[in-house]
Order: sequence, then structure tokens, then C-alpha cells
Amino acid sequence: MSLSGKVAVVTGGSRGIGRAISQRLAAQGAKVIVNFVSNPAAAEETVGAIRAQGGSAEAVQFNVAVPAEIEAAFEKILKEQGRVDILVNNAGITRDGLLMKMKEEQWDEVLNTNLKGVFLCTKAVSRAMMKQRWGRIINITSVIGFAGNAGQANYAAAKAGIVGFTKSVAKELASRGVTVNGVAPGYIVTDMTRELSEEITNTIKSEIPMGTLGEAEDVAGAVAYLASDDARYVTGQFLHVNGGMFM
Repeated sequence: MSLSGKVAVVTGGSRGIGRAISQRLAAQGAKVIVNFVSNPAAAEETVGAIRAQGGSAEAVQFNVAVPAEIEAAFEKILKEQGRVDILVNNAGITRDGLLMKMKEEQWDEVLNTNLKGVFLCTKAVSRAMMKQRWGRIINITSVIGFAGNAGQANYAAAKAGIVGFTKSVAKELASRGVTVNGVAPGYIVTDMTRELSEEITNTIKSEIPMGTLGEAEDVAGAVAYLASDDARYVTGQFLHVNGGMFM
């Protein structure tokens, strides 16, 4: 599944699942643009790890919830790289709370980053991908977008919205050689899940048929497949990487 000569942009690529995706795409030959918002040290650490393994990467700062920043960033990327072949919409935030206590700002923040950001970034690369008649857009949704979760109405709505968005854009771009797919992770070992208590972690594991949390590399492997020529006839689909938690 060589990606030699391809240029990939991974939003939220500096930590956790995004870092694993960035490293995996680079290992398969892609030049990776690692997006970050507020932690340049983490982004440079990711870039450094990729370069140490002989890969090519650079960090680019922009907020996926701010249209002007996205427009400027992708204009610069396209000018410098000449193309964008792969876009992984991975950036996301949580602002959890029960519906009755959820503030409007908590709703807007999550929807703007997790859903509107996907729309804006996809729109920013779609014309270039259509023109070159090759492209891979991979949207990271979540098991929560399919199953729902108490206390995460905003997050679930955004991640479910990605599902409909992905299928619609897949139909629009298919004739130009651009595929649009999604990966829906379950509970993955990240900085966020490491903060959970042992009791909560064990409860989660009891709901997973495979009995364990996934690794970021499990998600990266699914993304790498969808980014490759092996998936050239796959579009509008979702790979569920969740140990059987949702089927």
C-alpha cells in the first residue's frame, strides 16, 4: 500500500490517533502535513519522530473551526506542495454534559470543530483533488456517532453528521476519482482514556467483545488502507474499529 509521492494533510495530527495516522502514512511514503492548533511542541515531536524514521513531514498551525485560517493554510499548502492527495479529517474536541445542563456554547464549540471543520477542510481540497482526478478523503467519526452516549449529545450529533456528510460528498466526487470514506473508532488508548478511573475502564472493557481497548495504530491501519490504491473501489463506507463494541 505504497503512498510514495503523495501529499497528506492530517488535522489534529500532533497527538493520539492523529499522531499514529501521521506516522503510518509517512511510513508508507507520503509527505505528511501535521496540523495542530495550540501545542507546537507536540506537533514538532510528531514531525521529528517521522523524520527520524526516514519520512517526510512538517507541522502547520490552523484551527479547523476558523474558515479564514483553513483557507489561508490550504492555499499555502497547495502552493508549496503543488497538490494534496489525502485529507484525514481527524481534529475533534469534547465538551461533555447532560442535555439539561449543556450550554449553547458547548454545543456550538463541538459542532464547529467536529462537523463544520470537516466541511471546511473537505471543501478546501476538493477542487484540487477533482482537477488531478485522484484523491482520498477520510473522515474520523466515532462509535458514539452510531450508538449515541449519555452526556455527549453534542459530540454524538457531530460525529453522526459526519456519516451523512461523507456519503453525500462520496457521491459528488466519485466520478472524478476521489473517494470519501470514514473510520469509526471505539474506545482507543489515548491521553483522554488514560485519565479514566480503573472502574470506568473495566466497565467499558466489559462492553467490548474483544475485552480490551484499541490502540491508535489500529485506527491508523484502517486509514492507511482507505488512503491506498487497494481501496480505489471503496467510497461512502465506514470501517468500525471497535473490538466488536458496535456491529
